[in-house]
Amino acid sequence: QVQLVESGGGLVQAGGSLRLSCAASGRTFTGYAMGWFRQAPGKEREFVATIAWSGGSTGYADSVKGRFTISRDNAKNTVYLQMNNLKPEDTAVYYCAARQGHYSSSSYLYNYWGQGTQVTVSS
Repeated sequence: QVQLVESGGGLVQAGGSLRLSCAASGRTFTGYAMGWFRQAPGKEREFVATIAWSGGSTGYADSVKGRFTISRDNAKNTVYLQMNNLKPEDTAVYYCAARQGHYSSSSYLYNYWGQGTQVTVSS
């Protein structure tokens, strides 16, 4: 089992920045690709960003490309999501997820999920 705990959410004005963290514990972090997803009220969960185990490959949703950056520190078993130039439409609960194998934008491929952290962007 891998336990994931997100932190760093909060309330920010449009144009502001937040950095989310996701700390993993339990089984070894080795070989796990990570992803960030989000779910706004009344909407389905959607892909935000993903990163390979090595950190050498990443992927982003078009809606966040150029504004968000995913990174990881395997020594700390932690993955980050730096969010800049936030917009009201970025308001959602953000979840991190882990899977063994290749990084992916498909939520159904992820085996482990955190409890989520709320991000609210005011206009």
